[in-house]
Amino acid sequence: MSLATAIKLGDPTQLPSRRDEDWRWTDLRGLIRQIPPSAEWAEVGEGGPFAAIEAEEFVVSNGHIEGWNAVVSEGPADIARLRVVATEASSNPATVFVTVRAGTSLLLLETYEALADGALTNVALEVEVQAGGRLERVVLAADGPDSVTVSTAKVALGEGAIFAQTVLTSGARRQRLETQVAHPGAFASVRMDGAYLLADKRHADITTVVTHQGVDGTTEQLVKGVVNDQARGVFQGRIVVAHGADRTDARMGHHALILSDKAEVDAKPELLINADDVACAHGNTVGALDEEAIFYARQRGIPEAEARAMLTLAFVEEVIDRIGHDGAREIARAWAHRQLGASDGL
Repeated sequence: MSLATAIKLGDPTQLPSRRDEDWRWTDLRGLIRQIPPSAEWAEVGEGGPFAAIEAEEFVVSNGHIEGWNAVVSEGPADIARLRVVATEASSNPATVFVTVRAGTSLLLLETYEALADGALTNVALEVEVQAGGRLERVVLAADGPDSVTVSTAKVALGEGAIFAQTVLTSGARRQRLETQVAHPGAFASVRMDGAYLLADKRHADITTVVTHQGVDGTTEQLVKGVVNDQARGVFQGRIVVAHGADRTDARMGHHALILSDKAEVDAKPELLINADDVACAHGNTVGALDEEAIFYARQRGIPEAEARAMLTLAFVEEVIDRIGHDGAREIARAWAHRQLGASDGL
């Protein structure tokens, strides 16, 4: 069962639900009673959250793609903006192909912009990073509070390829941002980070699966979250080391702050190791702000609200600081300031 199938058939019973293990914290069937109608392509103009960075722009409008077939890197420092925009309360599944050719580099600035209440967005990305290629993917999901978004990226890496990803989200009514990586080993490397900053009743689900299929591969993952009010954050991270994938080095960390008694974080980090000669570890923590640190700041004349905001921002910025591109990193930092500054009690 999947959202794409439900949209195609117009049948909500095909939606994933809490009975599906990988979807138990992001129930769509219990939320969506009727599949919205299909909408037409709509002009949205150039821009989006990464408008300040000069780049070629590709737009998915209401699930439609016009004027282009795929995002393909050609040189050593290509930049592309991929904007997924919903202007109506509608549904259309879309598939986007991204190819990073051997020896080239691409910065993919990917945004989700739901501009209408009730928008149902479903996007699949098929990504290939060929031998020696480099892809940095920065995702900023700025959906509306009443929208539903499901994005699934399947990434295939070649020998010696580099894949770096940072997913940033403020959540939606329901939102799932999933990445599946086929890791060949072969001195390819993966960095897969994320940050969710949630308030009100927003929901965000960051799900990742990295499958190491050969020797000498590395994966490093850091995801951090902040939830306030009645928000819910979900992290599901799985690293699989196949038989024979020796000398794999894989490390995963998820850490979250809960700032309200009614907020919730559900985390499920997993390591599935089927090889012996590996170095793998994972860590998971969920807690509150350090009251002693807040007291220390207040003793030095910093108001409590400002002290809480400073500590929360410092907690999240560890993820943002790992973004490789200077311009994207500064836009991400400004986004974090806005999100944390807008939340009551921060």
